[in-house]
Amino acid sequence: MARFPNSPAPNLLLRLFSSNKRSSSPTAALLTGDFQLIRHFSAGTAARAAKDDKEPWWKESMDKLRNIGISAHIDSGKTTLTERVLFYTGRIHEIHEVRGRDGVGAKMDSMDLEREKGITIQSAATYCTWKDYKVNIIDTPGHVDFTIEVERALRVLDGAILVLCSVGGVQSQSITVDRQMRRYEVPRVAFINKLDRMGADPWKVLNQARAKLRHHSAAVQVPIGLEENFQGLIDLIHVKAYFFHGSSGENVVAGDIPADMEGLVAEKRRELIETVSEVDDVLAEKFLNDEPVSAAELEEAIRRATIAQKFVPVFMGSAFKNKGVQPLLDGVVSYLPSPNEVNNYALDQMNNEERVTLTGSPDGPLVALAFKLEEGRFGQLTYLRVYEGVIKKGDFIINVNTGKRIKVPRLVRMHSNDMEDIQEAHAGQIVAVFGIECASGDTFTDGSVKYTMTSMNVPEPVMSLAVQPVSKDSGGQFSKALNRFQKEDPTFRVGLDPESGQTIISGMGELHLDIYVERMRREYKVDATVGKPRVNFRETITQRAEFDYLHKKQSGGAGQYGRVTGYVEPLPPGSKEKFEFENMIVGQAIPSGFIPAIEKGFKEAANSGSLIGHPVENLRIVLTDGASHAVDSSELAFKMAAIYAFRLCYTAARPVILEPVMLVELKVPTEFQGTVAGDINKRKGIIVGNDQEGDDSVITANVPLNNMFGYSTSLRSMTQGKGEFTMEYKEHSAVSNEVQAQLVNAYSASKATE
Repeated sequence: MARFPNSPAPNLLLRLFSSNKRSSSPTAALLTGDFQLIRHFSAGTAARAAKDDKEPWWKESMDKLRNIGISAHIDSGKTTLTERVLFYTGRIHEIHEVRGRDGVGAKMDSMDLEREKGITIQSAATYCTWKDYKVNIIDTPGHVDFTIEVERALRVLDGAILVLCSVGGVQSQSITVDRQMRRYEVPRVAFINKLDRMGADPWKVLNQARAKLRHHSAAVQVPIGLEENFQGLIDLIHVKAYFFHGSSGENVVAGDIPADMEGLVAEKRRELIETVSEVDDVLAEKFLNDEPVSAAELEEAIRRATIAQKFVPVFMGSAFKNKGVQPLLDGVVSYLPSPNEVNNYALDQMNNEERVTLTGSPDGPLVALAFKLEEGRFGQLTYLRVYEGVIKKGDFIINVNTGKRIKVPRLVRMHSNDMEDIQEAHAGQIVAVFGIECASGDTFTDGSVKYTMTSMNVPEPVMSLAVQPVSKDSGGQFSKALNRFQKEDPTFRVGLDPESGQTIISGMGELHLDIYVERMRREYKVDATVGKPRVNFRETITQRAEFDYLHKKQSGGAGQYGRVTGYVEPLPPGSKEKFEFENMIVGQAIPSGFIPAIEKGFKEAANSGSLIGHPVENLRIVLTDGASHAVDSSELAFKMAAIYAFRLCYTAARPVILEPVMLVELKVPTEFQGTVAGDINKRKGIIVGNDQEGDDSVITANVPLNNMFGYSTSLRSMTQGKGEFTMEYKEHSAVSNEVQAQLVNAYSASKATE
């Protein structure tokens, strides 16, 4: 009855529906199809029903699609679980263990570095089918430093499986991963793995998830036996026992619930209904009236609450012992959302990056995101998630980030190691494209809209390292690696130091750059020597200063003559521009053709301040007067006049050094709070927040980046390895006089030795 809330006589409608099924009358034609049409019919809007008749070509395939990620703390059995998922869905035909004695290793463990990082999904999206549903398993990065990369991967997911170890419980990485899923609003199901291990206690882990992860969760299964006696699972929704037979647990056999467990099952089922009814009104009504809850009603309530991110259903099993994986797959298709049940938004570049909600239907304009690049045998393979519209082979699409118009040469769906050529893909699907030159994170549209999926405002890098290859022969591979990394990650920059001629890489932190140096060594076999990390300081001025400079040079033949007069002043705080030049000369004291040369001269001078040689920003230069010579004035003369004028007035403008300040968030057990806070003060940090989260203290502080080198090591030693921290760029702010004096002296000393 619940399906027809507005219908006066649902049974009549259903009888009508069944009797007229084969009839060719228009009424019967309207009634055939799904319940949606009946609902429309009951409301009496035949026109809408006819319109809906056209929808199912994409609606049905969209409803049967899931884009999920599997993430966990290292060594919780993520790879083993993925291996089993691929086996049961027919993607691979035999199972190999991760640390296999057969020397094959798990399907997904292909790169050495991936093995060490604990992210071991070979391709960005692995496609498999389960009971008519198409499931894309997407690689979720485990490293938190790469904010942009993590953001993109989580944008592509519609739902996720959080794997927890039944012995280790909720560990630090589980907390980090969960925190990110919450930030990007990803609905999830939990899977408590390794129930066959000594000391397995799923109920302890469930309570930890409630306490540490703040999950509103309940078990949807109860294990039959634990540790070496682990035999199967009882499904609390359908109240059935499942056993897994066959050499690889492929035969799922339903059986009766053991008599000694009936009391526990009844108690846990009631707990499940109670927990879900707290966040679902429909079920709450039944629960409060003490009406019996059918399996279908409970399933629908869990689905509603999971998609609304108000509830996390908890599954159990042992991937290694091939138990519990098939019910988990059923849970993925039953409870995680299809692409059209998730709200995705884009940023409208025509309208100052205003957020626009995408409809997610293939009828809209094309919007697709390149979320992963792979170097394939046939050139660059780009993985695309289509958010709206349809992409067809041979179509022209526009890269919004670069403005280039590109033809789609080949569209493939990744199927195991093979690629399946397809002609078109619609919203919600994940496909790969060959032969498109683009960077990771680029957005493609059909040209009718100018949307991007991620902000075009990439944060400025805050740290630099000098790198150079050890052997001269590996120069080619070295530059190939750097080009590839720049394409993958917009926060990673490469430049040349004009003075020393060294290659400088810049990024968002120590670990960020370390991982790229490590990847270079493994993926491109290039050993690189790394210099001492350098912080990207800036300089700025604090008061107005006048300049009046005459550049005059007579040396036989045409001389040089140029005079510039005006003032420099700091820009008001919060201004978008870092450098402004204004020409306020009235009349023709300086011919207008020379003004661009003057601006160029000032810009060049501002590239290197006289305090420590770093760029000067937040600076406004106003030109009020000047003089020129009919013969000797030239662009070069005025450019030189501008450079010298800037250097002369710079000291009078009371310059200061700005350093990058990081917003550091620490999570440490409460007993180490005092030590950690004392250490932050020692590093000249300012603590701006201190919250309690269960047994942990969450400290937020603003700390100068220059004092954060090697912090991960010292935090580990202060907290016995239990503390973790994330760090992101906040702003550049002025250093103290004492630090400024130190930096200036160090710079003068290094200049003197040169």
